[in-house]
Amino acid sequence: MPDTELPGYELLPIPLPDEPTYALEPEGSLVATLVRRSHPMSRRAVLYVHGWSDYFFQRHLADEMAGLGYDFYAVDLRRYGRSLRDRQLAGYIADLSDYFTELDEALEVVRSEGHDDVVLMGHSTGGLTASLWAHERPGAFSAVVLNAPWLELQANSLLRPATQPVLSAARAVAPTTALPQLDTGFYRRCISSSEEGEWDYNLNLKGDPAFLIRVGWMAAILDGHARVAAGLSIDCPVLVAISARSDFRRSWDEGFRLADIVLDVDRIASRAPKLGDLVVIARIPDAMHDLVLSRTDVRERVFSEYSRFLTAYAPEADRAAN
Repeated sequence: MPDTELPGYELLPIPLPDEPTYALEPEGSLVATLVRRSHPMSRRAVLYVHGWSDYFFQRHLADEMAGLGYDFYAVDLRRYGRSLRDRQLAGYIADLSDYFTELDEALEVVRSEGHDDVVLMGHSTGGLTASLWAHERPGAFSAVVLNAPWLELQANSLLRPATQPVLSAARAVAPTTALPQLDTGFYRRCISSSEEGEWDYNLNLKGDPAFLIRVGWMAAILDGHARVAAGLSIDCPVLVAISARSDFRRSWDEGFRLADIVLDVDRIASRAPKLGDLVVIARIPDAMHDLVLSRTDVRERVFSEYSRFLTAYAPEADRAAN
């Protein structure tokens, strides 16, 4: 059916009637959504997974991938974006592996439409989920491209090991309890055309202000980080693209437009080699957290790195584009 958010795109609901609901959520209400750029034109495809408090709206990313010879698909995960329903806990999940249900179904659709060469792409929290999924699905992907993947907790390296047992215990008792959080609005100011940014998107679908962070969700994230720290075995080439620096100052500065103000890129870089045997790290000067939302010249550099990586490690796509 036509997508009401992006003209010219199509969407396919993926019902999840048997997946668990929490608190006062309506039973059987869960659904994910597969978004498709156009009718299949190639046997190669990208499957994109968004980040926290987000949904797919970056159509220029899809256009760039089409230029490399890939059809483009994106998943709005359960409780996000096009998939969020009334009375659901926005963004909540108790275990990141629960997402494998809709991701497996999305991949089945992509393959059923004639694609036997699939590149998995994930941003931020979606990059963490994508990494865990790719590890569990050997042979499924020709390459993995990660845009600022949340591979480790920010700040001191001892914070996660100290925090994880506490949150795991709290999850068993009160998983949907909301945690204190501070949303400065700085990132929205950087990217949204409703403020001082470039990009038009649906504030309701993107979760703006951000979704509540709940105990069970945070515990699931830390479990994912621990799995990465222990080492994954993704069996295809992986690109980890990140900004050259992070900036966590607490008062507004124009320099926020030239850095990742959400995640610690040095921590990501230190964890990236744990993903598999062939991992390429690209650090992009002046890039924001979502690299493809950076200013024009910076995102052109990002797309150039994507192209160079795929040409080197998935060269069939380059031949298709030519």
